[in-house]
Amino acid sequence: MASLSCSATDLTPFLSSGTANASALAAYLCVRFDTIANKLSDTTYAIDNTYLLFSAYLVFAMQLGFAMLCAGSVRAKNTMNIMLTNVLDAAAGGLSYYLFGFAFAFGTPSNGFIGHHFFGLTDYPSASGDYSFFLYQWAFAIAAAGITSGSIAERTQFVAYLIYSTFLTGFVYPVVSHWFWSSDGWASPTHTDNLLFGSGAIDFAGSGVVHMVGGIAGLWGALIEGPRIGRFDRSGRAVALRGHSASLVVLGSFLLWFGWYGFNPGSFLTIAKSYGDGSSYYGQWSAIGRTAVTTTLAGSTAALTTLFSKRLLVGHWNVLDVCNGLLGGFAAITSGCSVVEPWAAIICGFVASWVLIGCNKLAEKLKYDDPLEAAQLHGGCGAWGLIFTGLFATKSYVDEVYQGRKPGRPYGLFMGGGGKLLAAQLVQIVVVLGWVTVTMGPLFYVLHKLKLLRISRDDEMAGMDLTRHGGFAYAYRDEDDPSIGPSFMMGKVQPALETSTATPV
Repeated sequence: MASLSCSATDLTPFLSSGTANASALAAYLCVRFDTIANKLSDTTYAIDNTYLLFSAYLVFAMQLGFAMLCAGSVRAKNTMNIMLTNVLDAAAGGLSYYLFGFAFAFGTPSNGFIGHHFFGLTDYPSASGDYSFFLYQWAFAIAAAGITSGSIAERTQFVAYLIYSTFLTGFVYPVVSHWFWSSDGWASPTHTDNLLFGSGAIDFAGSGVVHMVGGIAGLWGALIEGPRIGRFDRSGRAVALRGHSASLVVLGSFLLWFGWYGFNPGSFLTIAKSYGDGSSYYGQWSAIGRTAVTTTLAGSTAALTTLFSKRLLVGHWNVLDVCNGLLGGFAAITSGCSVVEPWAAIICGFVASWVLIGCNKLAEKLKYDDPLEAAQLHGGCGAWGLIFTGLFATKSYVDEVYQGRKPGRPYGLFMGGGGKLLAAQLVQIVVVLGWVTVTMGPLFYVLHKLKLLRISRDDEMAGMDLTRHGGFAYAYRDEDDPSIGPSFMMGKVQPALETSTATPV
């Protein structure tokens, strides 16, 4: 709206020179014009902030999806524990991100490594953002913490959740988001100059910033804790410790799918923006729609690929595997959702499915235990998503999304844009892996040495709901629960066999 301006001296020549009040009339018209321009500007800000707030609500609703997914994926005796940790992620993350995290991530002006303004939202809102932006970024931060909680489920002390969640959302995650999302970040594609490889790393909605951070943090937590009791037998063979409710898993997956439409399209932050190509029907609202389409196609393709692949590999149709494949496709497309063609999103989802299957096979061979496959799904598929963006990012979409930046910036290797963007994406994978390793790894190790990380063997066998939370979530017994004798176990009801006798006619 800055182009809408008016000056009385500009209008006076167009009015009758014989009119004594020409200047007064011109001034009056300009006042009316400026009033309309200001109203339009206010309306634009209101529309953009409402859009961002609605997107924040969608991303926050993903916490419910995480809670249901986690609850269904663990055994019934740990249901209350895992749901409480999801509540804790949001609550502890809210305070830590308010006090420190947001300042470290987006406190401008700052250096390329870390922000240092807006602690406790001091001097905020500002020209760089409003409260809606803080809320949106907080929802992202707690999503990263929620990913980690799935990897260390069913065997972690409650105090450890509190410590790691606060540290992750208050420091580890904000530093990464500063690097790649703040205009001051050293690898950000929105940096004013000195872009990494002339491009910066394009991680539009967080395949690396959110998913890899949460997945790698969970990887280190699960490695240091070790597998759950009974996950591997004495010969080293994997034993399935099935979650108690496929219904909750499916419900959680659909809630996460719904929330992803705030996660990816919402990362545009604004909607009322024209791209200035002369088409009244095409603008940022169109790019947002395209992003929703690529998100949908990647997840759908990954789900179907997983369905048929697992059918060939294990011989049955498994809804739990399909749900994880679906989420793996979403995690992968999150990086390049705004800068790739819809057909490319299908490739992204197809490969993401096999990345997840391969990571799970590797985890089983290494005797790595992750109840929700969080490290494999978010870490592995998130890394693939960054590579995918470096291969398939389209020039026209990159120029649209990152308008006003360096002209002629690199784009996808397979789209004719050279290898510079791919190099930046690989750098992001390496630095995210390194940063989370040197921060979260030592934290989990110290907690382990202080005996604050893993619960006792007896508590783990009995279940944390009973030993730590005052009782079970509901009346239910797991099939592997050793506390029930055979006489109390529920069995399958078989129809009675009836002996038919011939009836004389």
